[in-house]
Amino acid sequence: MVSATEPRLYAVPATSEETGPLVAPDGAPPGPWTTASAYRFCERMAATHYENFPVASRFLPSHLRPHVAAIYAFARTADDFADEPRFEGRRQQALDQWEQLLEACYHADVPHPVFLALRDTVRRHNVPIGPLKALINAFRMDLTKHRHATFSELLHYCQHSANPVGQLVLFVHGHREPQLHRFSNEICSALQIANFLQDLSVDIPRGRIYLPEEDLVHFGVGHDDLLAGRATTEFTELMRFSVSRVRSMFHRGRPLIRRVSPGLSMELDATWRGGMAILQRIEDRGFSTLDHRPTLEKRDMAGIAVRSLFAFGRRLMRGEA
Repeated sequence: MVSATEPRLYAVPATSEETGPLVAPDGAPPGPWTTASAYRFCERMAATHYENFPVASRFLPSHLRPHVAAIYAFARTADDFADEPRFEGRRQQALDQWEQLLEACYHADVPHPVFLALRDTVRRHNVPIGPLKALINAFRMDLTKHRHATFSELLHYCQHSANPVGQLVLFVHGHREPQLHRFSNEICSALQIANFLQDLSVDIPRGRIYLPEEDLVHFGVGHDDLLAGRATTEFTELMRFSVSRVRSMFHRGRPLIRRVSPGLSMELDATWRGGMAILQRIEDRGFSTLDHRPTLEKRDMAGIAVRSLFAFGRRLMRGEA
């Protein structure tokens, strides 16, 4: 029987005896690690990676920040296996080893900073393993699937690559209501697709086209135009449509902001505003992202944080927070 302090398990193997000794594929220092030093390792990773939205920011209650950082470190490292040049030739192996470490940490301490911290997080907040395994499956998809036939197919990818992150954050904050998770899925998928639209100039030369094939056909945009970086009239109309669609997704998910705990509410508001700001930055450039990656500067992030803080204050004064 699983005790009250243990996470609920979903057919997780109890040992790794058949697979041999567990290997740390990311090259993390061998330690020795304590739970406290493991959390500091994860928090440094969260603080030093650029994102369009805040990760474990000061908006969150201080006792929850380390847990969000642990989840981020797990996902960030797995993402690196799929993308970073240093893992070329062993990406699949690294993801398999990462999954073995994940399964092992649900049963015992694993001498790796990410998984020592993650084990403590899932024990304290009863986090199921499903969303964490879904993330690994998304990074496996990245190794072989570089185009999507339909928008529904792209959303299916987001269900593995983006939505689990929001689900995990909600679990850490004690929110398990299905409706809140549905709102979160809208925001997370919108963030993911906004990032795809932002990164066209980076992804297309690498052979990754996240614009659905059905949309390319509908608007008359050829692969040759994309590869050549030609921002044709047809491409502009496709981007205008794509940005509008993602904005609608952000708006469908926005009710989540008012229905969660105060610290998370401010964090989500900043995240939501960051995603919308990226879409606005794309529109301000005339939807031309084939030769340039629009980003948010530090002053933009500071402005978003201030606006989120004031928005929360107004809701608090009206008794809505």
